[in-house]
Amino acid sequence: MKIIAFEHDGACRLGVLRGEDAVVDLDQAQPGLPRDLPTLLHQGEAGMRRVAEAAGRASASITLPLAGLRLLPPVPAPGKIVCLGLNYADHAAEGGHARPDYPALFLRCASSLVAHGDPIVRPRCSSRLDYEAELAVVIGRGGRHIRTEDALGHVAGYACFNDGSVRDYQTRTAQWTIGKNFDGTGAFGPAFVTADELPPGARGLRIRCRLNGQVMQDASTSDMLFPVAETIALLSECMTLETGDVIVTGTPSGVGHVRKPPVWMKDGDVVEVEIEGVGVLRNPVRDEAAPA
Repeated sequence: MKIIAFEHDGACRLGVLRGEDAVVDLDQAQPGLPRDLPTLLHQGEAGMRRVAEAAGRASASITLPLAGLRLLPPVPAPGKIVCLGLNYADHAAEGGHARPDYPALFLRCASSLVAHGDPIVRPRCSSRLDYEAELAVVIGRGGRHIRTEDALGHVAGYACFNDGSVRDYQTRTAQWTIGKNFDGTGAFGPAFVTADELPPGARGLRIRCRLNGQVMQDASTSDMLFPVAETIALLSECMTLETGDVIVTGTPSGVGHVRKPPVWMKDGDVVEVEIEGVGVLRNPVRDEAAPA
C-alpha cells in the first residue's frame, strides 16, 4: 500500500492512494482507524490488514482528489531522524572523503521537515542550499541489538527524502548537524510505501534528483555502502529504535557543491526526488521571508 498523511480541519488524517491521483480517506472508509502513521504502525500487521480491507471496499464517493489535498510528511514528528552521510562511494569520493569503514551519522530535527508540495526554504543567511536525493526508512517494530539477518523485519516501509543542506554552515564545524537542520530544508514524502511493495531492503531501485527538470543525480540503492539491514543493526547497537523512527540513508554523487561551478538551489527552482516504486517528491524552492 501507499499511505499518505494529509491535513483536514487542522489535524492529521491518513489516506490510501488509489491509482495515481485518488485517495481513500480512511476516516470516512472506517471511522476509528488511526489518523497518524505511528499509531497505525503500533497496531502491527493487524492494523495494516484493517486499513487494506477498509480501502479495498471503499466506494468512489469517499475518495478525494490527491491534487486537492495539503499533504504532511508521512511521519510528521518522528521521535528520531537518523541520517547517514557518505553512504555511496562515489559521493564520498566527489567530496574528497575516503570510503568509510563506519557510517557518518547525524540527527535531523522534526522542525526541519516539509511535505511534498511545500516549499524548501533557502535561509536568509546563506545562498548555498544544496539538494540530496535519499531513501527514507520508517521503523515499524522497535528494538535494541537487532541482528542484521532480522533487521528487515523491523522495517514498516519507505519514502523519498531530500536532505537539503546549507553547505557553508555544514562545514563550519566538524559536526554536520547545524547545516542539516535549518527550518524547511528536509522534504519528506509524498507517500509511505509498505515494505512488501518493494524488494527486500529496497535494494536495486533507481534513485534520481532533478533540478528544474535536469537530472543531477542518478544511481541505484544497491550502491549503498551500508544497506538498510546493516544500518539498522549498527544503529541498534547504541540506541533503541522505536516505532515511527526514520532513517535517512544517504545520497549518491552529483550534489551541487562539488560541481564546477557549484549549483545551488534558489528561489523559483523546483526540485524532485524520484525513487523507483516509491514515488516522486516534488518541492518548489522559496527564499525565507523577511521578518515582520
